[in-house]
Amino acid sequence: MEIVLLGTGAADGWPNPFCRCDSCLDALRREDVRGQTAAMIDDEMMIDCGPEVPGAASRHGRTLAGVAHLLLTHAHSDHLGPQALLSRSWVAGTGELEVIGPSGALEVCRPWVGPGDPVRFVPVVAGDRIVAGGYDVRVLPAGHRVFDDGDAVLYDVTGPDGARVLWATDTGPWPAGWFAAVRGAGYDAVFLEETLGDREEISDAHLGLGRFGEMVRSLRSVEAVTDHTEVVAVHLGHHNPPLGRLVPRLREHGARPGVDGEVVSCGAPRRSAAGCRPGRTPR
Repeated sequence: MEIVLLGTGAADGWPNPFCRCDSCLDALRREDVRGQTAAMIDDEMMIDCGPEVPGAASRHGRTLAGVAHLLLTHAHSDHLGPQALLSRSWVAGTGELEVIGPSGALEVCRPWVGPGDPVRFVPVVAGDRIVAGGYDVRVLPAGHRVFDDGDAVLYDVTGPDGARVLWATDTGPWPAGWFAAVRGAGYDAVFLEETLGDREEISDAHLGLGRFGEMVRSLRSVEAVTDHTEVVAVHLGHHNPPLGRLVPRLREHGARPGVDGEVVSCGAPRRSAAGCRPGRTPR
């Protein structure tokens, strides 16, 4: 399984374009710009598609032409830019696109799809398990909401080669009972949000460094995270310290920050001692 990180930033990216805090100015100096968090798997599946994401794919040398399955976590605007469906309809010969997600997110998409467009909507809720092409997709709860409890989800995806990843953004802390759903998963990679840095008082619906560490420890306690799991922090925002200070703090939890455009290869045929092979190293 090949996961391309099309973006690793929070809703406002990192740096926030309106901000002069130390964290944002440091990112600007290093020309280290993170866009809205999203990923593409094996050029066939996307997870989330904010309005910046199609352009990011092109800038990273990727085409979305082969994407047949779009997994939506929720309807917040940085995760769902439905106008991409209209852009897709302007290209002749596109195959069927399966749009999978909570019903509220699908309703946002419907006005952007014409009656003849080859788009199929598949509503899901936490606890569902579906097959999308050659992928086994388990739908997990998120400690997050748009308007109502349950209208945001996370995804546990197993590829045709058996590689298994957890996509966990957006979410706040999980209640203890939720970890039973991932017991023994032994993920090859976990992409876990870390939005708030040291400002966790801002929101209960996201993780900062403290809650991120607690989440990783809890995943490790149920053997969802093991010694071979690559733990990658995504949905990073400017409430985090500058990257030079963030990297060692994430390393304390056995994690690292994701990088826009990097490729993470997982699964038995390509597995390294660490389980997955990152395509780029954070600067």
